[in-house]
Amino acid sequence: MDNRLEKAKSIAVSKHPRKENTTIQYGTAGFRCRAELLDHVIYRMGLLAVLASKCRKATIGVMITASHNPEEDNGVKLVDKRGEMMPPAWEKYATELANVEDEHIPNILKKIINSENIETSYKAKVFFARDTRPSSSSLARALQNGIQALEGNFHDYGLLTTPQLHYMVCCENTNGRYGVASEDGYYNKLSQAFVKLRDLTSGDGGYQSTVHIDAANGIGALKMELLDRHLNHTLEVEIYNNGSEGKLNFECGADFVKIKQQAPRGLTIKPGMKCASFDGDADRIVYFYTDEDGSFHLVDGDKIATLIAGYLQELVSRSGIKLKLGLVQTAYANGSSTNYITRELKVPVACVPTGVKHLHHKAQEFDIGVYFEANGHGTVLFSDHASDMILDVSGDTSLPADRRQAAVKLSVLMDLINQAVGDAMSDMLLVETILYDRGWSIQEWNALYTDLPNRQLKVKVNDRTVITTTDAERKVVTPDGLQAAIDQLVEKYPDGRSFVRPSGTEDVVRVYAEADTQESTDRLAGEVAVKVFEMAGGVGEKPVVP
Repeated sequence: MDNRLEKAKSIAVSKHPRKENTTIQYGTAGFRCRAELLDHVIYRMGLLAVLASKCRKATIGVMITASHNPEEDNGVKLVDKRGEMMPPAWEKYATELANVEDEHIPNILKKIINSENIETSYKAKVFFARDTRPSSSSLARALQNGIQALEGNFHDYGLLTTPQLHYMVCCENTNGRYGVASEDGYYNKLSQAFVKLRDLTSGDGGYQSTVHIDAANGIGALKMELLDRHLNHTLEVEIYNNGSEGKLNFECGADFVKIKQQAPRGLTIKPGMKCASFDGDADRIVYFYTDEDGSFHLVDGDKIATLIAGYLQELVSRSGIKLKLGLVQTAYANGSSTNYITRELKVPVACVPTGVKHLHHKAQEFDIGVYFEANGHGTVLFSDHASDMILDVSGDTSLPADRRQAAVKLSVLMDLINQAVGDAMSDMLLVETILYDRGWSIQEWNALYTDLPNRQLKVKVNDRTVITTTDAERKVVTPDGLQAAIDQLVEKYPDGRSFVRPSGTEDVVRVYAEADTQESTDRLAGEVAVKVFEMAGGVGEKPVVP
């Protein structure tokens, strides 16, 4: 193995040297930064993926993408054997390996091998894919060089959405029980489940059969077109921002629509049109529409979560299966959604820190765990116990027809949902299944409850690490006195709530606020932003209170 480690160093020095003394941090979304800074990082992630595969004795995934970031950025993240995020220890290894000088690469690799007791003789295998960014092709070559330097096997899937790569890894490591590790396997599994659910439901009422999709000029446009060919015209899909003209994520995509709360560039909305936005790598989705007065209405991850949780709860109840259903949110969840879920649906709610890995792990504590961030990233997890119970009841012909049909629907839903990770295409088919079964228009769905007005701001600071938090990021620990100042401001506004948290990728502090009116919300957000600027080392222009 020592010879291979030296070879890895030699290739790094000759082909993928670390050119700038810039520290880069592996966060929840992996590494993300300007694409020109990533060549050496992604080469080294090829090395790390081989060690991870040997350690886990499984196929490991690597995705090259920067999701909703601007087109000039890129990034990379590793995917664990069940299609999940890598454990925290491997995030630390990634950060350490990415930032070390070229000549010290063998030392870090040896450290990882020793710390994890890695059996180096195990033949590693890595799946990787990339999004449509101009920089992704060359970065994929750097990744391949890293894998080959340590003599790992690999499968290059080319262009995929991030959720598709997670799906491939999960399929491979479950020996096909989860599905076939190919694009056709992915489309067939989702489309067959969707068509079957259509046959099991009525579709009466105000359901709108067409979805107008803003694909953020990203990979989701290409893949949604392919999925659409498998749906047998059970759903009408119109795709906008397909990458033929516009720029990736520029004034379009789920992140833009969520934060700006306005329609994306490239999609002209008529009143009542049911619209949805993917993000750049198609792992987030939000819905939206305008009413007859031209007012914009966002139907975000909170509304998606409540729709799904309510539907699943009803099916579980009708099936008679005793299962623990729960919903996991972050502090960004709108207060009205939490109240509706707990008071109306009577579904337990857990709150965790921002980041998919936190939501995913918490959701695993339930028999059926629904998790969504307000930004539209989320999915549903079924435990092995829940899956077994659902399949047993769905196949029991001695049971009453209504119980069995509810279980059958649940069993097919398990195939429709990408349980590995949040998936815009899978989530869209799930939402459309539920709306069709309920006979609801997007307006009827949105009317389940009324969101409290909310606002998100960024405050530039010299060092984001001066902000530390507790209680799932809802309370500030440091700097001292900031939380007390926020509490005093919140008390001034009916239904007021605000929290701040450091960004995971840049030196900014994120401010969230909500209150009874938009005017009060905007003032509260501005006042909290001013306090952050004053007490946490703000830089640049001081925030202005509206």
